[in-house]
Amino acid sequence: MSPVKVFGRAISTNVARVLVCLEEVGADYELVSVDFLAGEQNSPEHVERNPFGKIPALQDGDLVLFESRAIAKYVLRKYRTSEVDLLRESSITEAAMVDMWTEVEAQQYYPALSPVVYECIIFPVMRGIPTDQKVVDESLEKLRKVLGVYEAHLTKNKFLAGDFISFADLNHFPFTFYFMATPYASVFDSYPHVKAWWEGLMSRPSIKKISANMPTKF
Repeated sequence: MSPVKVFGRAISTNVARVLVCLEEVGADYELVSVDFLAGEQNSPEHVERNPFGKIPALQDGDLVLFESRAIAKYVLRKYRTSEVDLLRESSITEAAMVDMWTEVEAQQYYPALSPVVYECIIFPVMRGIPTDQKVVDESLEKLRKVLGVYEAHLTKNKFLAGDFISFADLNHFPFTFYFMATPYASVFDSYPHVKAWWEGLMSRPSIKKISANMPTKF
């Protein structure tokens, strides 16, 4: 069986999300470089894979997918085993918890944390745009409120969806990784259960492997 192909670069948060899931399930895959800094995502070849001109895209035989969260779920479903079931679809209640905290990441956590990454790393380093401190400060205020909710939850649960690792946890990896490279990583120190949860994620072999290809200094 041919390996699935992932189009993008590992330094991309959305590509990293997919790669971590592939590593977790032990799937055979090939990372095909699409250099977004050089604008290659807008090439006709890539737009055929992703009509929005974004990365990643995935090709598995005749199937082509885009949008990293959808790709990741496809991977976790295709390669699910009794030992590796990161969507927990064998249990309707556990799957519901995974879905809920996956939505929390997308609707609460990401909107609060990602602007700090954009303002401190992506805009200055990749676009030469100076940091807007007002945006950073407002985002940090929102993030602290979100982390307070996580802290309360993680005092009672080892992982977000319960006492088992799931896609809900892995989904937080890429942007949190880059947030920890900003001057505001110490925000997590005020939330010991969140910080312990994060450090546990960072100790996973899949995350160690993918994060090794993601820069930490800019």
